[in-house]
Amino acid sequence: MTVIIKPGSSSLSIAKQFVSDGILKSPWFFLGAQNLHYPRKKLKAGEYLIPKSASILDIIDQMEAGRTVVRKLTIPEGLTAHQIMNRIKNTHSLSGQIVRLPAEGMLLPETYTYSYGDDRQKLVDRMEKAMSDLLKRLWFNRKIDDSLIETPELALNLASIVEKETGLPSERRRVAAVFLNRLEIGMPLQADPTVIYAITEGRGELDRDLTRKDLKIQSPFNTYVVKGLPPCPIACPGRASIEAVLSPADTDDLYFVADGTGGHAFSANLADHNRRVSEWRKVTGHRPTRGGL
Repeated sequence: MTVIIKPGSSSLSIAKQFVSDGILKSPWFFLGAQNLHYPRKKLKAGEYLIPKSASILDIIDQMEAGRTVVRKLTIPEGLTAHQIMNRIKNTHSLSGQIVRLPAEGMLLPETYTYSYGDDRQKLVDRMEKAMSDLLKRLWFNRKIDDSLIETPELALNLASIVEKETGLPSERRRVAAVFLNRLEIGMPLQADPTVIYAITEGRGELDRDLTRKDLKIQSPFNTYVVKGLPPCPIACPGRASIEAVLSPADTDDLYFVADGTGGHAFSANLADHNRRVSEWRKVTGHRPTRGGL
């Protein structure tokens, strides 16, 4: 059985709660055992899983040691800071308010452990520190030309675009290379996810396909109309996407387009790219997503 002991609970109130929950028959057995327990320590608040076979002394030992239930919160790659904040706010087993919002992109997607009642802001701080520490380590081992990506923050920026462009691990380094090649020759990145961010402001998913009109939106995030990287990341990228930017594939590719299998077809020149776009349209009748059309 799982029980939640609130902060500030006295030994008597805890004992009565155990009786109410059917764990003990009398509160006095618990209080007596606690008085005889040596060395006696403070019972810690939190969420506890009490096995049916647990004795009173086992329960006391568990609570004195603070062996609470370990909960997990998984943050997928590619969510925006706003979307992650909403997940944390809606995790009802956490407590407190988020008083300092993180910068876009600066929360590391992974699975975090926490205990019932942990503070929301402290969890956000952990996510932010995890991203900062990871970015420093990966930047130290980078294999890119610093003239294109001069700082860890710019690497994070481009990694967020790579994260949103492909979900295939095998493609990340090649997609990163496409965008780095475009930056090198001064070609617009033309990344659809940046247009989506310009429309949604990172507050959610776009519930429709992009239109030609969307690609002309005047926004510093629209990489169809503004050369170079957007002002900040457009999502929180995972480790693999950051690594892809810092160690891109060795390729001359400048274009890619969906291939209908969940992946992309890559091209080094516009003629080959246009041919692949035409093939996609014949199959689907729609404008292919992504790849700088």
